[in-house]
Amino acid sequence: MALRTTILTLIVLPALFAQTAVVSPDLLAVDPNEAVDVIIQYKPGHQKRAPARPSAVWGQMRNGGALRAAQPLETINGEVGSLTAAEVRALANDPDVAYISPDRPVKGSLDYVAPTTFANLAYSNGKMGSGNAVAVIDSGISSNQDFDNGARIVYSQSFVPDEDASDYFGHGTHVAGIIAGSAANSTGTVYTRTFRGIAPKANLVNLKVLDRNGSGKDSQVIAAIDKAILLKSTYKIVAINLSLGRGVFESYKLDPLCQAVERAWKAGITVVVAAGNYGRDNSFGTNGYGTITSPGNDPYVITVGAMKTMNTPSRADDRIASYSSKGPTLIDRIVKPDLVAPGNRVISVLGIQGNLATKFPANIVSKDTYSTTTSASAGFYYRLSGTSMAAPTVTGAVALMANSQTTPDIIKARLMKTATKAFPTYSLATDPETGTTYTSQYDLFTVGAGYLDIWAALNNTDVVKGPALSPVAVYNTSKSTYSVSFARGTVWNSSLVWGQSLVWGQTLLSGTSLVWGSGICWGEGILWGEGIVWGDSLVWGESLNVAINGEN
Repeated sequence: MALRTTILTLIVLPALFAQTAVVSPDLLAVDPNEAVDVIIQYKPGHQKRAPARPSAVWGQMRNGGALRAAQPLETINGEVGSLTAAEVRALANDPDVAYISPDRPVKGSLDYVAPTTFANLAYSNGKMGSGNAVAVIDSGISSNQDFDNGARIVYSQSFVPDEDASDYFGHGTHVAGIIAGSAANSTGTVYTRTFRGIAPKANLVNLKVLDRNGSGKDSQVIAAIDKAILLKSTYKIVAINLSLGRGVFESYKLDPLCQAVERAWKAGITVVVAAGNYGRDNSFGTNGYGTITSPGNDPYVITVGAMKTMNTPSRADDRIASYSSKGPTLIDRIVKPDLVAPGNRVISVLGIQGNLATKFPANIVSKDTYSTTTSASAGFYYRLSGTSMAAPTVTGAVALMANSQTTPDIIKARLMKTATKAFPTYSLATDPETGTTYTSQYDLFTVGAGYLDIWAALNNTDVVKGPALSPVAVYNTSKSTYSVSFARGTVWNSSLVWGQSLVWGQTLLSGTSLVWGSGICWGEGILWGEGIVWGDSLVWGESLNVAINGEN
């Protein structure tokens, strides 16, 4: 009997180890008979499974081993489809399979923005993004006079079943307005209009992945990224904006969303991602640290946190938004965000078909704010808050910076080096709904390399000879200190041009007790064992009220 037990153990354990390494932990907990939508990533050099492909593993599955409702995901050398959880576990033994994860849900987490970021200096010098295009992967973009009545929306496609590419939520149109709105519906010339976007002459590629409720799936986002790469040369796409996200469930090296954005980056498209709106989350005693959402946890992309302009054009009084998610990232401990930009109570183009305006009409901006003519009507502009608004501010800057001589790594490095590094040590913020006061400190896990300065970035001519990967944070438990570790060959290793103090500043490396809290961010589990810290938490999700109203 003992011998039989030993033999069984030897047979079972390899399969168990294979499942643990290849199948995401949240799938291992699913009932074997339950059907699940999954994303299967195949190893480099291996073709995606064809229906008739000989495989002992697939041959054991029902329906002839077919992946039901299979759709290719070219960017990650994978596909999405439906299997039972038992079939998923069997597939883990296929030597061609790299990783299997659920097709997880994602959601979408300017009056003072331009002068605060010095974009007005770019306008006055003729920098408006002409000839470049930005792919907005969001809830769609509604045709509007601010987009030249749709003429600058050069391509539209919906990846949402049963919905066209119009914006029935209202988020994507607002994001697009921050990037490239001309503010044609407000008084003044193109140089002086009130609610003008950062790159008001850039074109837009509308790739819709979020439905009328602001919901979508990983596979839809990946398919949209595939399309952006395919259309890059046709429309001169220089950037992708992702003002959406979900929780971190595995290393970025396995996460299908992260793998997709890396492919876009390596294809020459700068990817800008919202950090997330969970900076107030103290569920595990971390004071909001460790709450960066995916794919903002990937070291290639530019991850953006949110600042408050305090309703003045001066940067001197600006403060971090307390809801802005903080690093380091879960699992990999990547130093994020990369920089911060205005994101609180930002006014941009209103998606008149969107559910947001219907549910929150108080955020529609009065015509008296932007027009002195009696013929102007209300309903052109809307106010939203969140890192979803900060990300497109940076994306607009990318549209101004990109040319035939720049790469995504050059653009990221220039933005981070030229970002303003002068901050207070602490600041307080009050939630207008609850009256709760939050304390924020200005370390590199909160503000990254600093505050976006568009004019300084445009005037920087430094070049890079390696990837601008965000570094890894290393914590010394015995000394309660931390340092940053840079991958070999990255641009930051050159101390003369891209040294640590030049990019992140001196004061940002002095952590205090707020960073470490109970130390849970740095434990071996790094909140991973408590997977429910994210559950199905999303950029909007429970923080929708914050995203609508902002903070004082």
